[in-house]
Amino acid sequence: MERISYMESAPDLDAVFSALAHPARRAILSRLADGEASVNEIAEPFEMSQPAISKHLRVLEKAGLIERDIDQQRRPARLSAQQLAAAVAWLNEFKAFWHTSFDQLDGVLEKMQQMEAKGSDHE
Repeated sequence: MERISYMESAPDLDAVFSALAHPARRAILSRLADGEASVNEIAEPFEMSQPAISKHLRVLEKAGLIERDIDQQRRPARLSAQQLAAAVAWLNEFKAFWHTSFDQLDGVLEKMQQMEAKGSDHE
């Protein structure tokens, strides 16, 4: 994995992770994975006001995670995959680390199980 300083990280990536930090915004993205929806359709399952949903939509839009159009009187929102794909690509850089860490953990657990089995054999 190539090392870069925190100053070189993409500002768009910062906005994406900031937007994803809120559970309501993640739920909105999950809803939009099923297709575009109006603010009222998005707000329906939530126990928050339509203006609060609109604020969350603005954060998601600013982060590039959704796009909104003006369609007569509604402003349907839909997923925009480009920024989310950038976040996934960044996270994938850590896969090798995760796999190595899990392999090491597997080794430790296996040794513990062997020691436990040897201990119970002597009892």
